[in-house]
Amino acid sequence: MDASRIADFVTTNHHAVLATKRASGDAQLSPVLVVADEAGRILISTRETAVKTRNLRRTPRATVCVLRDSFFGEWMQVTGPVEIISLPSAMDLLVEYYRRAAGEHENWDEYRAAMERERRCIVVLTPEEIGPTVSG
Repeated sequence: MDASRIADFVTTNHHAVLATKRASGDAQLSPVLVVADEAGRILISTRETAVKTRNLRRTPRATVCVLRDSFFGEWMQVTGPVEIISLPSAMDLLVEYYRRAAGEHENWDEYRAAMERERRCIVVLTPEEIGPTVSG
């Protein structure tokens, strides 16, 4: 699979499980909603106070397993370095994230206020490893 395939797959499949590394070294798994930007990077909205955010600030690398809504069938695993973008810099990406996941919001001012109230940030995962490369 190549990077262009990520964007194609994630455009119609937003359910995923994000794996981050706990301080102990164990995996911490979180169900997330993902989108891909024009560059094929994976975007995830989360809160500044979330455990996954704390884990990623300590170890800025993650794996995401993107699944079909039906669960069975094709899936994709993407691993790479991450960057966490906090507010206020994250606002444009949070709007882009919503548009890619759900379309236009009925009230963008309310959406922006909610993002500030919830202390949202964006995790940007840059793909380095993409799989599966074999099946069976």
